[in-house]
Amino acid sequence: MEMENPANASFAFLEERTMHESLSVVMLGLGYIGLPTAALIASKGISVHGVDVNADVVRTINEGKVHIVEPDLEGLVTYTVAKGFLKANTQPVPADVFLIAVPTPFREEHQPDLSYVESATNMIIPHLREGNLVILESTSPVGTTERIAGLIFAARPELRDRIYIAYCPERVLPGKILFELERNDRAIGGLDARSGEKARAFYALFVKGQLHVTTARTAEMCKLTENAFRDVNIAFANEISLICERLGIDVWELIRLANLHPRVNILQPGPGVGGHCIAVDPWFIVSSAPDRAHLIKCAREVNDSKPHHIVEQVLRAASGLTSPVIACFGLAFKANIDDLRESPAITIVKELVASRAGRVLAVEPNIDVLPDELAVGGALQLVDIKTALREADILVLLVDHREFTNVDPLSLKGKIIIDSRGSWTSTRPIS
Repeated sequence: MEMENPANASFAFLEERTMHESLSVVMLGLGYIGLPTAALIASKGISVHGVDVNADVVRTINEGKVHIVEPDLEGLVTYTVAKGFLKANTQPVPADVFLIAVPTPFREEHQPDLSYVESATNMIIPHLREGNLVILESTSPVGTTERIAGLIFAARPELRDRIYIAYCPERVLPGKILFELERNDRAIGGLDARSGEKARAFYALFVKGQLHVTTARTAEMCKLTENAFRDVNIAFANEISLICERLGIDVWELIRLANLHPRVNILQPGPGVGGHCIAVDPWFIVSSAPDRAHLIKCAREVNDSKPHHIVEQVLRAASGLTSPVIACFGLAFKANIDDLRESPAITIVKELVASRAGRVLAVEPNIDVLPDELAVGGALQLVDIKTALREADILVLLVDHREFTNVDPLSLKGKIIIDSRGSWTSTRPIS
């Protein structure tokens, strides 16, 4: 679309300014991506108004504290809140730039659920003004950026050709989010060329990585493709692990030897795939072209089946014991974080509790209380490592948190070990 001299002169900073204290940003969603991004932007002296529907999250942030586990994040939030650059509320305010970083889960049959994105968009519509920049960061199906533009212009037709809209997904690894937010390259997709350039100029204020401008649809598909690629490679490792188990081969040794080949780099198998990206994003591709996405769908099915295989291993081990106690080590979707979203460990623990095969203990050093979905009925206990090692007959390693990999091997003696991560090296009793 052709932009006609937006009246809001605040975007002069995108063209020439090096000082940007007067710039204002609204961040919708203060979770694992939104809060670190908001804090990073605020650390550059930019006024950031964070928005979250959870009043407890808002209160915590305004106290200079954080509600998630991420290295260095609390220090940055404490600093930016104390300096007055970062504030949180349950409602948005007028601003120059609006960032949307809310969840995009899926509904039944793995269909995308865009209700959070649509709700966030509707929240900002009354506050939009000519010259504003709206950026969707949430991982989304192809066409979502166009969809939010449609919502905006349906409600505010006078803003057509008067605001800028773009898509820019994150590329970060939990545990290194702040570093990677600043250093990683970004793909920026504008609904038109000028929107792409406006978004590029904005990210240049706080991102040191290279900024690559493309179309919104290409940027949306780029994010999905990155995570589908990883999912397919993990599925290969998980399928090899199932075959090795059938053939009596140590999969960890096999992969180590295979990776000595100069052009082979097999990933490590595990109990499945979790997190809000890799476990979800490939389904967005499948839903958009189900008659074409055969390999991607198959990989998802392999990885989704792995938790049930772990449960079968545990149930076989428990069947030979009287009143067994089963300790599951790890609930997060990956090591050394507290993020439980789409975690295969959660699926495994829920199935073990439902099976009534024995008393089930959960060990997760990064949380203080069980999530609601596991706390129902009190059938699951959250315990520390020492208690689990002392009381359990079967030890199930689901996440290789540093606290677990440092466990004294002697404390495993006499236990049945089911090691989905290869950190305890054996699936047989240690004699």
